[in-house]
Amino acid sequence: MIISFNGDHGSGKSTVAKMVAEKLSYPRYYMGQIFRDLAEKEGLNLAEFQNLCKKNSWADKQVDDYLMELPKKEKNFVIESRTAWHFIPDSLKIYLKVSEKEGAKRILKEIEKNSLRNKEDFNLNSIENIIASEKARKDRDDERYQKYYGIKIRNEANYDFALDTTKLTVEEVFKKVMTFIESKINN
Repeated sequence: MIISFNGDHGSGKSTVAKMVAEKLSYPRYYMGQIFRDLAEKEGLNLAEFQNLCKKNSWADKQVDDYLMELPKKEKNFVIESRTAWHFIPDSLKIYLKVSEKEGAKRILKEIEKNSLRNKEDFNLNSIENIIASEKARKDRDDERYQKYYGIKIRNEANYDFALDTTKLTVEEVFKKVMTFIESKINN
């Protein structure tokens, strides 16, 4: 079974995807890291690289090709990607959402814990700045995916399961996601 995750920044998708992969003993792929690696290779931070991607689709194409090849190589894995639901239509598609403010609080907490992200992005030192940065990032992503593929990555109708994590703990989110996944495995 291929399980694809997408969701709002700060919704817990990476944490939950890791937990699901561990529980099922599946490999986990994180397309965000591939984008970060490509940005670093180009000597750009993530925001600069995303602006470059708006003008040129070569980076998206590399990630898309990687996405489309994965199911040919493996039958069972967890993947985090904005477009896996589109490029791997037979995957079990999960979307995690969160309110702007709660997502920003979680991101700030993660930044304070991990100083590496601070080096990559600028002025992410307050909830207000994070909300503004994440809105700009969402807008760039939405515009790019609409332009290149004609898809709306945040439309919950594209997913088999959508969950608002705003008022849930990570453990509660994991339990609800696993309950859904297990219901599909058992059918």
